[in-house]
This record gives sequence, C-alpha cells and structure tokens, in this order.
Amino acid sequence: MASQPDFIQINDLLQPQFPEGVEEALNAAEAEATTINWSVNAVKEQAANKTGLNDFGDDLIEEPLELLTGIGDSIETFRPSGKVSFWNTLVANATQRLLLVDYIKRNPEIHEIEIKRPIIIAGQPRTGTTHLHNLIAADPSLRSLQYWESLEPVPPREEQGKEFSVDPRYQRTETNLAGLNYALPHFRRMHDMYAAHVHEEIQLMMPAFGSMLWETTLCDDRYRDWYIRTDQTPWYQWMKTVLKVCTHIGGGQRWILKSPQHVEQFQPLLTTFPDATFLCTHRDPVSVAQSLSTMITYTARTYTKPQHLRDVGRYWIERSETMSRRGAEDRHILPSSQAMDVRFHEFMADDVAMVERIYEFAGQPFTQQVQDAMNAFMQEHPRGKYGRLTYDITQFGYDKAERKKALQFYINQFGLREENP
Repeated sequence: MASQPDFIQINDLLQPQFPEGVEEALNAAEAEATTINWSVNAVKEQAANKTGLNDFGDDLIEEPLELLTGIGDSIETFRPSGKVSFWNTLVANATQRLLLVDYIKRNPEIHEIEIKRPIIIAGQPRTGTTHLHNLIAADPSLRSLQYWESLEPVPPREEQGKEFSVDPRYQRTETNLAGLNYALPHFRRMHDMYAAHVHEEIQLMMPAFGSMLWETTLCDDRYRDWYIRTDQTPWYQWMKTVLKVCTHIGGGQRWILKSPQHVEQFQPLLTTFPDATFLCTHRDPVSVAQSLSTMITYTARTYTKPQHLRDVGRYWIERSETMSRRGAEDRHILPSSQAMDVRFHEFMADDVAMVERIYEFAGQPFTQQVQDAMNAFMQEHPRGKYGRLTYDITQFGYDKAERKKALQFYINQFGLREENP
C-alpha cells in the first residue's frame, strides 16, 4: 500500500461521526444489553456450555471476576453496545481459562518448560515500544506473541489436533479486525493492528481477569484501585504459564515481550522473570499523555456514550502521570546489569543502531540476517503507512504548559528531549 504521510486531526473525537451502518449496528445491541445476567456464575456457565469443561483451576479469577461483573452491571458510561461487548469479552476469557486449564492438565510437561532470558520492553504507550517490539520480533531467532495467538492461546477443543491451511483463530481475528478498521478508520494512524501483529503478553493475563487491559476499556476507578492495591505477582506467574503453553504449541526459545503495564509493576515483573533483559523506553511525557488520551478516547467511541468521551481522555491524561511517577520511583528495582534505558529521540534518530546496542547489552547475536529481517519489516511497514495525527490536549481541558510543569521531573530524571517547549 502506498505511504500516506499526511497529518490530520480527528475533528469528531468527542462527537463521533461513524461510517455508514456503524451507528445502526451499535444501536441494535440495546435489547440484548437488557437481558445480560451480570454474575460470576452466569459468566462461568456460559463458558462451560461453550466448551463442555468446568474446571477453572485455582481461585485466582474469583475476586477480579466478581468485581468486573459488578462494574458491568452498574457502569453508566457504556452504550448498550459497550455492555454487550464487555459481557462477550468476559465470557471469551472465561472460555479461554477453561481451555488453558484443560490443556495444561492433559500436557503436564508444560510445567517443565523454561522461559529463559526473555527480552522485555517496559515503557508507556507512545514511547516507541511498538516500533521497537516490531523490529526485534522480526528477528527469526526470537519468539514473539502474535495478536491472533494472544486472543486464543488454546484453540477450541473441536479444532485441537487438526490440520488447517490457515489457523481458524487467525481467520477469526482477521474478520474482527476488518470490522474494527471499518468502524474506526483512523485507528491505524495511531496503532496498526493486524492478525500477525506482535502483541502484548498482558493479553494472556485476561483469562485470569487481571491486566491493565481491562482498565483501558472500563476507565473505571473501581478496577483501577483494585489493580493498583493488589499484588499482581500471581497474575504475572499465570501469564508466564500461558507463555509456556504457547511455547508448547508453537515452539520458540528466547521470547521478546512488551507491555506498558510493566512500568508500574517492576517488582512482579522481576520476580517472575529474574533473568530477563529489561528495556525501559522513555519519551517526553506530555507527548505521551496527549497521544495516549486521544487514542483511547477514539477507540472508546464504539462502546462509550458520547457525553462521557471527554472523561475518558481526562482519565488517561491523569493515569499517564501516575504511571510516569510510579515508573520513575521504581526504576531502581531493575538491576543495572539487566536494564537499559531507551530514549525516544535517540531511538528515532537511528532505530537499527539502537537495536544493535540493545542486542549487545542483551547478549543476542546481531547478524546480517537479523538486520535484513528488520529492514524488510520497515520496508513493508513504514512509519506513517496509513498517515499520522496531530493532537490537541486542550479539548480535554488541559494545556501543554500545565502538563509540562507537572511532568518536568520525568524529563529531568531520564534526560529526555522536550517535544513541547
């Protein structure tokens, strides 16, 4: 596809205008939303009926699932389509929990698999994490998690053990993404999602009903507060187990992982992966806040009532600050011999040179084959392939000067180039 480097501003960010047929499809969910039984038992029963299984493993899921169903029942910001989508997501992850527990019981050797010396990118969204992840994942000697695989690490029982020309999980993801890209035509300008796109491993926490990913949908203080005050180590350990399942099914050795969540979970991350190499990405936090708030507000339009979209942006501007503060305070937790800071302006100046430095630090061979693979990826996926955006933080009731003052500490601590003088 030809490159489209033009910049646009999303003029309907807070008053969405959808492509033809989308509004009607969203409104069609109204009747279904009123019939949902928001209870843990109802989620479990529907998942059990879909799989023919009933063992959800230990009780790790109980507290967060109770919280999430309660929020689904009482949340006032969702459109009816949001309620239906949220319910379906709960059931899908309960279904995957059953399949994972069943698969592990039938293949106990999974517990003997080791996730050795992973390379883990830990940085807030919009700090170059995706580009860095994509480049390193292009290395054929490393194992990464593709989006379709992250959604269904274990296929339905009727698909297990069968040969397909194209994995049905991949096909299902392609279909869903086609709908997403039609309803949200500017999303690709911010984050190009496709079935084979390398994805965040915290997606694997969702069948245990942990992970900041739930918060990105809800923007609800109740889940945020539970997530922050609860030691997330058990959910990280679960995620590591699912990585072992993915290794058992799809092979691979050294993993390349990435998630913004890690910046406020350094201790659980280190406890779970004590021999990892950690890449901490940093960027002017004002740019992070305005880009992140715009991206999540834009995606929220399909499930959030328009009158609450401004609140979504404000939520993530404030949340970005708390993540910056937590990451700055806890950066010392990661051993200096295992953790490297990657500054956005340096990475963007020469991305391949930065990756070569990272490989030397991580003890990973940087061969001509590796560089060729990265160059091929960039040729196929150039920056701005679908065009780019300009951002306006004032529409959320903030200004850059105020945010700069609040976040200057982060720029100073990590020696960042200011993008918002």
